Order: sequence, then C-alpha cells, then structure tokens
Amino acid sequence: MKHTYIVSGMTCSGCKASVEKSLTSLEDVTNVTVDLESAEVVIDMKNHITLSKLQEVLSAKYTISEKKNEKLQSFDSSPKKSEIQQLFPLFLIFGYITVAAIISAINPWNTNDFMLNFMGLFYIVFSFFKLLDVKGFAMSFGMYDPLSKVIPRYGFVYPFIELALGIFFLMRFQIFAALLITLIILGITTVGVTKSLLDKKSIKCACLGAVLNLPMTKATFIENSIMILMAILMLFEYV
Repeated sequence: MKHTYIVSGMTCSGCKASVEKSLTSLEDVTNVTVDLESAEVVIDMKNHITLSKLQEVLSAKYTISEKKNEKLQSFDSSPKKSEIQQLFPLFLIFGYITVAAIISAINPWNTNDFMLNFMGLFYIVFSFFKLLDVKGFAMSFGMYDPLSKVIPRYGFVYPFIELALGIFFLMRFQIFAALLITLIILGITTVGVTKSLLDKKSIKCACLGAVLNLPMTKATFIENSIMILMAILMLFEYV
C-alpha cells in the first residue's frame, strides 16, 4: 500500500536524505520517495504504519502529517484569500513603520533622519517577529536564502543581526558599517527571492518569521529593494 504525507522542516538535500533514511529503517516500509520542493513524502508499506510511529523515527526537526485528500479539499467552501489579503499584515506593518518614521522627522523635515529611522524601525519590528520562533524562521529562510542554504546556522543568527542593525540605525551608531551590512545581507536574500519568483516556487516568506504564514511574492522583492535603495542613498552621505 502507498500513502502520501507532508513532512515540514526539510530545507536541503541533506534533510531529504535524512528523512528517507529514517523512514526506510522501519520494518514494513519498502520504499520512500521525498519531493523536497513540495515537502511530499510517498511511502510504500507492507502493513499500515501509524503516524505516531513514523514521527518517532524522524528527527525532532521534522513534523510528519497526512496529506489532505484532494476530494475532500474540493468540497472546502471556505473562500481562498487573494494575494493582497494574504499580505495584509505585511502592508499594515510597513505602513505603521512609514508613519512612525515620518512623524520622527517631520518637525523640521529631515530626509536623512526619515530614512535612518525607517531602516531602524524596519529591522527592530521585523526581528521581533522572527525571534518569536527562531527555529521556524531559520527553516523557512533556508528554503530561499542562498547563504542560509550553505550555512544553516546563519538562519538562527539572522534575527539578531537585524536587531543589532535596528539599534545601530536608531542610535546613530556605526551607520556606515550598518549600511554596508544591510547591502550585503539583503542583497544575498534578494538574489534568493528573485530566483524563487522566477522559478515560480510556492514557498513561505520568512520576512515576518514563522508566526505569520505569508507567501513569497513580488512584495517581498519590493520590500528588500526599498531597503537596499535607502542604504545606497545613505552611503553617499557617509562616504
């Protein structure tokens, strides 16, 4: 008999190999096929194996669940959210950050203060959501960030880098270095985001951590591009 499951937490080919090896070790399992992109795992088994037993042989990093029956899904009457509705939390937070940055620089108006405060608030707020579930963020981040794919631990450190950069910008401390780091880390991430969008991969955006389930869209690319553009403009002020 053949059963299809979803295994969350897989971020690389090493994860795929680990899941295949663990599940194949079960006595009644004859074959295991893992699709890393869709997180689907097809298991051929002689006798039915409970979900709890399958979970036992997997590392705590992975969570296995049954794939919903396609026939049952077709009767789901709940309306699907549009892309704008799904991204509403991102737009709302972005709006609040923009308004706060404007208020802080409006009397008298100072463009440099606006950009520095915007970047500082951006990092502080976004790092907050990432720190609510660092492990979950690192797993999602590793699905598209090139550096995190090569060095998985980078995903665990990234929220703290954002937090530090936010403090630096708001405190006007080591601005030049903070701007350079911004260009590097967001430049790397934007490469991964662009590749995911071009490949039309349906993956989760980790910009607001693992707490909010946001899809990877052009909005993510635009968000990073705005920060990169601000960093470039501000560098001219400090060169």
